[in-house]
Amino acid sequence: MSDIRTVQPNKYNTLLAEALKKIPEFKKPEWVGFVKSSTSKKRPSSEEDFYFKRTASILRQIYIKGVVGVERLRTRYGGRKDRGQRPPEFRKGGGKLIRTILQQAESAELIEKVKGKKSGRKLTDKGKEFLESVGGKA
Repeated sequence: MSDIRTVQPNKYNTLLAEALKKIPEFKKPEWVGFVKSSTSKKRPSSEEDFYFKRTASILRQIYIKGVVGVERLRTRYGGRKDRGQRPPEFRKGGGKLIRTILQQAESAELIEKVKGKKSGRKLTDKGKEFLESVGGKA
C-alpha cells in the first residue's frame, strides 16, 4: 500500500475515477451535463468523465484533509469570476454537485458523517482501503 500523497494527483484521480465507475452506488445524475460547477464558470463542463473525476478529486481531498465539510469543498472548487470592467473576485463552487457526490459516497459506505467540534465527513476504514488499493496500482 503506497501513500496517496506520493502519487501524482492527476494520474491518481484518473485511476480512481475508472474504479468508481465500477461501483453501482456512483451514478452520474442526468442534470450534470447542464449545470455549471461554479458561478465563476461561463459554461458547464464539456468533459465526458467530469462527474467521476470530480468525485475522485473530492475523495482524495477527504483522505488528505481528514474531516471535510461541504463549505470547505465549495471553497476548494471555486474560482475567479470575470466581472468585465470590474476586478475579478473569488466565487465558491456549486454545492449541489458536491452534496450529491458525498451522499453517493455515504451510500457506498466510503465516508461517514462526523459530529462534534469539527463536523463534516470523513473516510471509513472501507473507504481508506479502497483509496489505498487504487493508489497501489498507480
